Amino acid sequence: MKIDRHGRSRLATVATPFDRQVYALVRRIPRGVVASYGQVAALLDNPRAARAVGGAMRRCPADVPWHRVLNAAGRISRRKRAASMLTQRMLLEREGVTIARGRVDFARFGWDTAPARAGAARTRRRAAGRSRLRVDDAKAWEA
Repeated sequence: MKIDRHGRSRLATVATPFDRQVYALVRRIPRGVVASYGQVAALLDNPRAARAVGGAMRRCPADVPWHRVLNAAGRISRRKRAASMLTQRMLLEREGVTIARGRVDFARFGWDTAPARAGAARTRRRAAGRSRLRVDDAKAWEA
């Protein structure tokens, strides 16, 4: 009986079709670059499935670069075993990702998915009644 990196039997973990899609996408994240659980979910056309991505990453096989996926705040997600959090930090730092005050700067190290989705139609989805105001928006400064 084989044991995975979490101490569970490999026979007990069966990957769903969604899990396999997550693993295929995470394998495409380049070295030295990170993505969020929500970003992975959105790229799989399931933008509200960030927790499902987290569940899939919890069960991922050894060949998936699991350490390149962080939470939306750019932080390493909490786990029962603190050792795996330290392992994730060490793997990211080995790839050149800087972690300052427990956070990764997505502007600098975030995965630019534009080349990955070059052929896909780009649509922006926003929650009803919510809009984002940018500081450099010219309309915001007009009286």
